[in-house]
Amino acid sequence: MKVSDFIFKFLNEEYNVKDVFMVSGGGAMHLNDSVGNNKNINVICCHHEQACAIAADGYSRINGNLSVVNVTTGPGGTNTLTGVIGEYLDSVPVLYISGQVKFETTIASCRELNLRQLGDQEINIIDIVKPVTKYAVMVKDPLSIKYEIQKAVHIAKSGRKGPVWLDVPLDVQASDIDENNLEEYKLKDINIPIIKEQIDEVINILQNAKSPVIIAGHGIRLSNSIKEFYKLIDKLDIPVLSTFNGFDIIPTDNKNYVGRIGTIGNRYGNIILQNSDVVLSLASRNNIRQIGYNYENFAKNAKHIIGVDIDNAELNKPTINYTLKINNDVNLFINTLNDSLENIEVNKHTKWREWALNIKNKYSNLLDEYTVSNDVNPYYFTYKLTNKLSNDDIVTCTNATPSLALFQVGIVKENNRMFCNSGCAAMGFGLPASIGAAVSSKDKNVICLEGDGSLMMNLQELQTISHYNLNIKLFLYNNNEYASIRQTQDNFFKTRTGCDFNSGVSFPNWEFIAKAFNLKYFCIDKKENINNILDEILNINGPVFCDVILEKDYLFLPKISSEKLPNGKMVSRSLEDMTPLLSKEELSENIYI
Repeated sequence: MKVSDFIFKFLNEEYNVKDVFMVSGGGAMHLNDSVGNNKNINVICCHHEQACAIAADGYSRINGNLSVVNVTTGPGGTNTLTGVIGEYLDSVPVLYISGQVKFETTIASCRELNLRQLGDQEINIIDIVKPVTKYAVMVKDPLSIKYEIQKAVHIAKSGRKGPVWLDVPLDVQASDIDENNLEEYKLKDINIPIIKEQIDEVINILQNAKSPVIIAGHGIRLSNSIKEFYKLIDKLDIPVLSTFNGFDIIPTDNKNYVGRIGTIGNRYGNIILQNSDVVLSLASRNNIRQIGYNYENFAKNAKHIIGVDIDNAELNKPTINYTLKINNDVNLFINTLNDSLENIEVNKHTKWREWALNIKNKYSNLLDEYTVSNDVNPYYFTYKLTNKLSNDDIVTCTNATPSLALFQVGIVKENNRMFCNSGCAAMGFGLPASIGAAVSSKDKNVICLEGDGSLMMNLQELQTISHYNLNIKLFLYNNNEYASIRQTQDNFFKTRTGCDFNSGVSFPNWEFIAKAFNLKYFCIDKKENINNILDEILNINGPVFCDVILEKDYLFLPKISSEKLPNGKMVSRSLEDMTPLLSKEELSENIYI
C-alpha cells in the first residue's frame, strides 16, 4: 500500500475522519490523489489555504472531533498560518498534512550547509509552524507513518488541545509499505490526580462566601463537560458569567446566567464580577480582553480567585493572581466537585443572587439610541436575528462589529452554537468558519455574520459555498469602512488613515458580488424591513447573501475606554466603569453590601 493511501485510510478507520479541507498542489500530488480516491472521505476544496485552515477550526468546534487539512509545499503551507495561530491560541485540534519536495532535495537533507532553499518551491515549514503547533515533524521514514499519525493525533486531542503538523516529502508519499509492519506509538496519558484537599477547600470557600461567581470558560466545552457543568451550577445556585470564547455554553434564559464579562462585555456582567468576593474560574485562560487592560483591578473585591485549568502556565501568568490554583482537567474537577456536594447542604446565597439579578435587569443590553432611528444599528439587528433563530442553529462570526454585537446582545438558546476566534481574532474568519460548520452539520442552519472588511479577505470562498450548495445564511454588516479602526483613530488622532473611502479603503457593489457567485441576494437597509426579510431568509434551504446596510458612524457601546494622559500614557478604566460613563452616585449604588 502506498503511504499516502495509508494515511487517509488510517485516519478514517481509526479516528473517524470523514471530511478533509484541501487546496491541491504538486508537492502534495500523492496525498491529493489518495484522499480524492478514498470513498469514505469527503474532500472540500477551498480557494485559499487560509480558508482551509479556518474552515477546519469551524468544523472541529462544531464536530468536537479532529479536523484535517491537506496542503502542498511552500506557500501552500505558509498560507495556513493565520488559521493555525487561531487554533493554537483557542485550543482547537486540527491535523495538518502538507506535501513536501522529495527528501533528498530538502534543506533537511543537508542542514550543515545552512541553505535557504534546495528543492523547487521548498520551504522549511516545520520550523515555521513549531511555535504555533503542539507537535510538528517531517516524516522521513515511510515505516514511521503510523507512529507519527498516532502521536500527532494523540497530542492534538490530549491536555490542552491544539493543532499538529506532519510534513510528508513526495518520495515518502509514494513509498510502498506493508500496513501490518509499521511502528506504533504507545500512548502516554498523563493523568493528574485530583487532590481531595483542594476540592474540600473549594467547597469551604464557596460555603463561606458572601458574593461568589463562576466564570464559565471555553474549556468546559472542549472537555465535553456541558451536562456536568449544568448539574454543578444547578446544585450551587451561584451566578454564572460567560466568556467571549465560550459564551454559548450557557443559555441567556438560564436562571443562573448573569452576564458576559470583559472589555466588550455587558455592563451588568462586569458590575457583578467586580462585586464578587469569590471567583471560581473554570477552564478560562482569562486573557487581557476579558480581565481588562487595567488587569490589576480584575475582580478587585475578591478575597479568593480560584483557577481551574489544564494548562499550568495559564495559572501562573503575571496578569492574574489566583489564590488557589488547580492544574487539572476541568471535566475531572467538575465531576469530583459534583460527587463531593451530593450530601452537603449548599449555601444558596439568596440575597446575593437577588442583587445580581436586579443589576442584570437594571441595565439593558440594547441602549436607547440603538432603537431610535429607522436606520439599522448592528446591535439592534443582531438582537432581532438571534431572537428568531432555532435552538440548534449555528452562528459563526468575524472580529469587530459582528462579534462585539453578538457577544453583547446575542440571545443564546439551548443547543445554539455561537463562536468567533478569540486569540487571533483575524479578519476573514467568519466565512470560512461557516463553511467548516456547515460541512460538519449538514442538516442545520448556519448563520455567518461577516463585516465588509473581513469578507474582502476571504471573498473567494463565496464560490466554495456556491459550489457545494452549503446551507449558509451570510449576513454582511455593511458599514463601508473598518468601523473598529475608525473609532480608535477618531478617539486618539486628528485624522483617519486606511479605514474608510476617504482614507484609502473602499468596497464593491455587494449585489453584483452575490450574483457573480450565484447566491440569492437580499438587502436590509431599514429597521422596519428586518422582521419580514429575516423570516423569509431563515426559511430558505441553501446559501443566501444578505446585505445589511448599517447606520453611519455607530459606536461600540458599552465598552471599556482608555484615556490619554498629558504625558501620552494610555490608561484604561476598571471593568465596572464602562462608557457611557455612569455618575459617581450611580456607581456607588452598584456596590453590594
